[in-house]
Amino acid sequence: RATATMGEAPEPSPQAPLAVLSKVELRVSCKHLLDRDTLNKSDPCVLLLMQSQGQWMEVDRSEVIKSNLNPVFAKIFTVDYYFEEVQKLRFEVYDSHGHAGVGTHDDDFLGGMECTVGQIVAQKRVTKPLFLKYGKFAGKSTITVISEEISGNNGYVELAFRAKKLDDKDLFSKSDPFLEIYRIDDDRSEQLVYRTEVVKNNLSPIWEPFKVSLNSLCSCEEKRKLRCVVWDYDSRGKHDFIGEFFTTFEEMQKAMGENKVQWECMNPKYKIKKRNYKNSGVVVLLDLKIHRVYSFLDYIMGGCQIHFTVAIDFTASNGDPRNSCSLHYINPYQPNEYLKALVAVGEICQDYDSDKKFSALGFGARIPPKYEVSHDFAINFNPDNDECEGIQGVVESYQSCLPKIQLYGPTNVAPIISKVARVAADEERTKEASQYFILLILTDGVVTDMADTREAIVRASYLPMSIIIVGVGNADFTDMQILDGDDGILRSPKGEPVLRDIVQFVPFREFKNASPTALAKCVLAEVPKQVVEYYSYKAFPPRCPQPETPDSNLSSPQ
Repeated sequence: RATATMGEAPEPSPQAPLAVLSKVELRVSCKHLLDRDTLNKSDPCVLLLMQSQGQWMEVDRSEVIKSNLNPVFAKIFTVDYYFEEVQKLRFEVYDSHGHAGVGTHDDDFLGGMECTVGQIVAQKRVTKPLFLKYGKFAGKSTITVISEEISGNNGYVELAFRAKKLDDKDLFSKSDPFLEIYRIDDDRSEQLVYRTEVVKNNLSPIWEPFKVSLNSLCSCEEKRKLRCVVWDYDSRGKHDFIGEFFTTFEEMQKAMGENKVQWECMNPKYKIKKRNYKNSGVVVLLDLKIHRVYSFLDYIMGGCQIHFTVAIDFTASNGDPRNSCSLHYINPYQPNEYLKALVAVGEICQDYDSDKKFSALGFGARIPPKYEVSHDFAINFNPDNDECEGIQGVVESYQSCLPKIQLYGPTNVAPIISKVARVAADEERTKEASQYFILLILTDGVVTDMADTREAIVRASYLPMSIIIVGVGNADFTDMQILDGDDGILRSPKGEPVLRDIVQFVPFREFKNASPTALAKCVLAEVPKQVVEYYSYKAFPPRCPQPETPDSNLSSPQ
């Protein structure tokens, strides 16, 4: 779906159903939380939920901050912002109990707050009281949410810090240092940008490299002042101050390439009190990499090809193709639902694929010559080359394969997802943004191998591919919605989450009376975002330098 940005609603041309999206970063802090623990203070964690079709779904959760009733969370929540929609958010604060994770028991609930994305965006900073169940105030507890819109031209930066010879704050062991970076805003207030992990028992720690957006680090202003603070971690939440230094992103950029930048870490109190005080250690920026954030069109115009594969369900539940009630019935006057969905989506994808050759696979049928069940056969029956010439070639192969096969079952789609994933994995090894894979699965029922399918999707989320599933016919597709990560995060059977939400599921019946472009727009609206997310995560730039005025028929609704 095309989305309006601040009042403008550019309608994408049918050739390019690109979603115009604003992303918003949300940062959360709390004050005066209830103390649920007898011996020490609560260990708070925030869950962010979003309302979807009347149900609250978890979007993400923050880290747990030990023993702290006034936590400032380092976690940045990112939400898509649609100007024309009321997007309801709910923040819930829980007292976490170690390994058991965040419980949702009443005694661990420290309070919740509801608002909309629009309210936070309009006010930039929202502070509200936290409520317990039945509208009771959670004491004097408040929650503050600060929002920043991520502008389209915004890049991000990867930083790697270490320290040397830090002051020792612990009696029987060495300090357990961590580093915090704060951005100093125009009103002199400080905004936490990042908090590193704690390195135990080490006065010369090397912290893990991390990425932050330039917007978040310095509001995209290189000369904006940054305050960096080193602390000695204390499990009771009373961290000891080791020292601080001030810098700017401009100064940090001297650390590109072989160079390193270092700062003396100062404790102002010691400076006044101690005559021979030099510093409390040195912090070194070992490496800085700037990554520009590119748009979908940057990748397409840089020569990235969209490779399209279609997978068709040939299980017996479709009905005998010779019978006019069958979903696979070939009516000379009216294409069936399989063909309608295939043509609607394929016609748009073919604009982005220069060789116009599409892989066409079938699953759930007994195939010649031995009539054994196959879950990933080429519908042109050429095992060495499953590609057809254009969408018309796919349609012809589909029509000619129907009389030759025996519809059977079960509905297993994991083999086909894994097959496309293997090709995508080979592509990934080129470390170039040259090919992205879209797999369109057309099926009449809920998949039988749900566990294997979830596992295959989690694996595929790390590769340059997206999956579109169109449900054909009148089956109950409720279980298929699980695969579409819109209602929470899809996980593998072992609990591993997808890296990116790569699946879009729609029942064809919702578009039966709409134009073919409506179906294509709906299922392809997420693809540009998924392409950009993948290449940004991999830090692959577009392949060739971007021409200033690209000669292209793709209109970008920016």
